[in-house]
Amino acid sequence: MTETTHTTTQEPEPVKTGMDIGDILKILPHRYPFLLIDRVIELVRMKSIVALKNVTITEPFFQGHFPEKPIMPGVLIVEAIAQAGGLLLLTEIPNRDEMLMVFTGIEKARFRRPVVPGDQLRIEVLVKAWRMTAARLEGKAYVDGKVAAEATVTCRLVPRSVGTAEVGGEEG
Repeated sequence: MTETTHTTTQEPEPVKTGMDIGDILKILPHRYPFLLIDRVIELVRMKSIVALKNVTITEPFFQGHFPEKPIMPGVLIVEAIAQAGGLLLLTEIPNRDEMLMVFTGIEKARFRRPVVPGDQLRIEVLVKAWRMTAARLEGKAYVDGKVAAEATVTCRLVPRSVGTAEVGGEEG
């Protein structure tokens, strides 16, 4: 008979392949009006995520961007990509309530077509590189099967008690 020693490590909760807004709110620290993910329709642990954002005329940014021709700001589409990636990565972090995922870089951002009220963004993010404290993610946002925006984002996991000025990043 062999003796097995079990070590107790804090494991994250099992991850669903899809998530509704309630599940998302348990993981991401973002809240209205800055939460830009409404649903997750596919999640492959540590590899990829597909999320949806329903774009409505009631979004606060449409009041000023632009009142006569509302267009979702491209930087917010990149933020949605980062939030989807952060959601994917934070599912693996057991103490995620004590941590923040912050931007450390945005590369190769391209905006291919305007996103307007009534559109649904399909955000697809692939993990290109990942350590437990940092990641490089490649994301594309689609509307009606056509690329609206794409970017590579890098991010870092930091304790919530550390200010963003100290890590050289911006909350994302």
